[in-house]
Amino acid sequence: MKTIGLIGGMSWESTISYYEILNKEAAAKLGGFHSAKIMMYNVDFAELEANMSSGDWDANAAILADAAVRLEKAGADFIVIATNTMHKLVPQIETKIGVPILHIADATAACIKRDGIAKVALLGTRFTMTQDFIAHRLEEAGLEVMIPDEKDIGLVDGVIFDELCLGKVLDASRREYQRIIAYMKERGAEGVILGCTEIGMLISEKDSVLPVYDTTIIHAKEAARLALG
Repeated sequence: MKTIGLIGGMSWESTISYYEILNKEAAAKLGGFHSAKIMMYNVDFAELEANMSSGDWDANAAILADAAVRLEKAGADFIVIATNTMHKLVPQIETKIGVPILHIADATAACIKRDGIAKVALLGTRFTMTQDFIAHRLEEAGLEVMIPDEKDIGLVDGVIFDELCLGKVLDASRREYQRIIAYMKERGAEGVILGCTEIGMLISEKDSVLPVYDTTIIHAKEAARLALG
């Protein structure tokens, strides 16, 4: 079994899901008392959020690269960054380590393509929706990516940072997300990517008129598959 180097804490609520899925997948495949071999570096999300707000992405790259280096030195065989938004910094982090990073967009694209879906709606933080570090990799895999309009981008982003990252799950916000997903379906989306590791706290398959691709679940399951061979 390979050892997973997990960079968590962004936010810690969604990192719990990674930890649970990784161990359940190991137990399901190997049986008995088996669990996953995981080393985790849990960052202080307040530091990263402040840097995002000020636009200091270099500072966040330094924090996450330091975490990755520490995990590699401790024996991690590969790195899993338990958040979508910080995949923006993968190119900088990769220059500091010798082990691979399992990219969340690559795992998600492979899952979607297996289902024969070509056009997907992408929900996430404003950074994830409006910049290309996730969408471009999805498009390189052959998918067409749609995002909400500007007003709804602000709503989706606000719910993530003002509610979900603080552990607040509100029915009113769920209804707004459902409205946005329904509108994206009207525009031709065949599935919806929950492209922030917190959105799964709010939206599941039963809440959506489109097939749901929760990047937290997909990423964690792919990490377990890689670790278990």
